This record gives sequence, C-alpha cells and structure tokens, in this order.
Amino acid sequence: MDLGFKQPEEIVKILCERLRKERLSQEMSQGDVAARAGLSTNTVSNLEAGKGVGFENIIRVARVLGRASELDDLFSPRLTSLNDIQRYEENAHRHRAKRKPSND
Repeated sequence: MDLGFKQPEEIVKILCERLRKERLSQEMSQGDVAARAGLSTNTVSNLEAGKGVGFENIIRVARVLGRASELDDLFSPRLTSLNDIQRYEENAHRHRAKRKPSND
C-alpha cells in the first residue's frame, strides 16, 4: 500500500490498525504488550486507536512485537549513486550557519 498520497491522520489510522492486528496475530493482550513495553494498558489502547501517538511509545511497542528492525529503513539515506554518497557525507558534517552580528 502506498501511503504517499494519504493524509497524515489517515496514515496514523492505518499504522495503528496494523499495530493492533500484529498484536492480535501474536495472541498478545494489550496488557501483555504494555507490561513488556513499560507502558500502561491505557497507553497501548490509545496507540491502537490513534490517540496520543508518541514516537517513543511506537518504538517500545514495535520492539515488543519484534518489528523494531523495520524502523531501520525509516529516514535512512537513499544512496543510489556516487554523487548521492558524496553529497550525503558532505551534508552529514554541515552545521547551522552562525548569525551575522547586527549593526545596531
């Protein structure tokens, strides 16, 4: 499924539904996941409902469900040529420019 043309709230809904289905396929209760992730059952319930979705909590649950390795591709560099690699390496060391002193 291509999520590229979905609205952010639609993507959240889809991903949270996938999370719920994954938990159920592993025959785990929300309480089981919550206890292993160090979260409250209410937090897991809210995640599955798409309410108060925090990135850190998604990572915790992904780990419990054995899906954390899939996060590795998220925001990983797309390096398809030598120019891409060179540009990536150069930009990796770039820092924010200092502000010029004002002439007040």
